[in-house]
Amino acid sequence: VSPTDFPRTADQRVYHLGLRAGDVANRIVTVGSPSRAQAIAAFFDKEIKPFVLSSERGFLTITGRFKNVPVSVISIGMGSANMDFFVREVRECLSGDMVIVRLGSCGALIDVPVGTVVVPRASVSVTRNVDFDFGSADSLESPYRISRPVGTVSGQRCLHSVNLAQVHADAALHDELQKALAIERPLGFEILTDTVNASADSFYSSQGRHTSFPDHNEHLIDKLQASTPGLVTLEMETFHLYHLAVCWRGRQAATRMSPLTERLVEPVISLPPASVFPTTSLQLASPETVIRAAAVHMVFASRTSQEFITPNQVTELERWT
Repeated sequence: VSPTDFPRTADQRVYHLGLRAGDVANRIVTVGSPSRAQAIAAFFDKEIKPFVLSSERGFLTITGRFKNVPVSVISIGMGSANMDFFVREVRECLSGDMVIVRLGSCGALIDVPVGTVVVPRASVSVTRNVDFDFGSADSLESPYRISRPVGTVSGQRCLHSVNLAQVHADAALHDELQKALAIERPLGFEILTDTVNASADSFYSSQGRHTSFPDHNEHLIDKLQASTPGLVTLEMETFHLYHLAVCWRGRQAATRMSPLTERLVEPVISLPPASVFPTTSLQLASPETVIRAAAVHMVFASRTSQEFITPNQVTELERWT
């Protein structure tokens, strides 16, 4: 890989997240906002001071231990582009498997109350079609595209018929999340599982919201629901996470579960000159590894009732998820 293909700094840090081998754990919770990352990191073991790195591009990484197991929380902002930076750059900093859980907000396309927690097993992608003439609407193209359904079964890549699964979460990780949330769920909160999510490339046009722009999205939600059985949530990141995990497995299907590193991630307060850093002997980004991905969505907005979550509800929801 040439320097222009995958740039790193002189001290071997990836270009946008600012991380290098040793800064990040194999088990990762990814969120959108730094405040949510800090709230999760508050549950880390208190005996070891966490490593905290905030990159110039706005990515925040906090690495510590939870019940003596190394864990990182990384806030990435919004959208598939930032999810792409995160997955690709962290993959190049790790040996062994990656386990990624996205914890983020979403809108609900069915009639459920705000504060509902959803664990999607599959996702489709919704993108604005730039070949459509949005100015005049005189076009043979459709203004939006919904992805072809690609799924995974036991680590193998497969193509299903249009009305079946899309890109899938890791089945075992999805089920473990489902069990853990069921144990922690307070009274009054609902959990939906085995659902389908849609990830849009815009908060506005590709999610069917109406603004002053001529987006020609009046029928988008109806079309999306008609073409995607089991669709419950709409957000901006999960499809790309699941998609990259599927692509990585497609390089070389793993025949065994690679061990996750248990190396202690030492906290870094100030950085010495690059020359004092030893070159790692670990094989990073090995094709024999897998990326196991799943997501937990918190319903912040109901697209059916137009209800929006309150700050107090957000605090309570984030506390137990």
